[in-house]
Amino acid sequence: MPTTWKDHTLLHFSMLCIATSGAFARSLSISPTAAIWWRCLLAVGIMLGYCRYRGFSFRVEGHRNRWVVLASGVLMTFHWVAYFYALAWSNVAVAMVAVFTFPAITAILEPLLLKHRFQLIHILLAALVLTGVAIMAPSADLSNDLTAGIAMGVFSATVYAIRNILMKTQVNSVQGSVLMTYQVIIAVILLLPLILISGETPLITDWPALIGLGLITTAIGHTLFLNSFRAFSVTTASLIGSTQPVYGIAFGFLLLGEVPGWNTVWGGGLILASVVVEALRAGRSRLITRP
Repeated sequence: MPTTWKDHTLLHFSMLCIATSGAFARSLSISPTAAIWWRCLLAVGIMLGYCRYRGFSFRVEGHRNRWVVLASGVLMTFHWVAYFYALAWSNVAVAMVAVFTFPAITAILEPLLLKHRFQLIHILLAALVLTGVAIMAPSADLSNDLTAGIAMGVFSATVYAIRNILMKTQVNSVQGSVLMTYQVIIAVILLLPLILISGETPLITDWPALIGLGLITTAIGHTLFLNSFRAFSVTTASLIGSTQPVYGIAFGFLLLGEVPGWNTVWGGGLILASVVVEALRAGRSRLITRP
């Protein structure tokens, strides 16, 4: 079924919301693991309240589907923690662009996992994205903080791509808000032992950023992004959604004063070029299929 302008608008709005994560996370005084736990704890309350207000059912039919939801929650937890470490070791621009290798990874994994036919254009776009990452990295030495941040960002992207593909099998049967609620609950449970051991608690100055992460980034942004899978393939939604680093870098500059280096600009430019190509390709396909 052809996508509409509303579908595209909601997808881009979801990217704008998710892009706030970098600036919010970099302004926190607590560790990445603690930041994720407190963020998800806040998101649980917000999501549960919203789902109850809308009357959404939390029932997931089928043993296999319940395992898929559980696995996606575990993957999402790894994605968030790895991404926040990438932010801690580098900066907003580098971490966000590194994480946005996930469309390239999705283009390779989605045909394998969902038994779709490979599309040559997606493979070429994936190569373009990986070239951009190579340009950004200052060296192959993981003792270099910037390189380590990029590596952690790519790991975060990989588990995120797998999670998104798993969620593609669920979004037509379970409401996106319900799926996100399950995922933040799983993250809270998984990270609770680490929080009890460390005893980390946020400072008063951390709460505005944590509330922003829980409400804007997680509850609104990730839910809308999940819902976009109803209208787009995971690969197309991911590639179009790669406008997120542009928004994120802008937030990093405006809120934190971080200016990206030239390697980030050139490498990021190649990655974002893949977005333009896929957006134009998807738009052309939409015109062809419209009656």
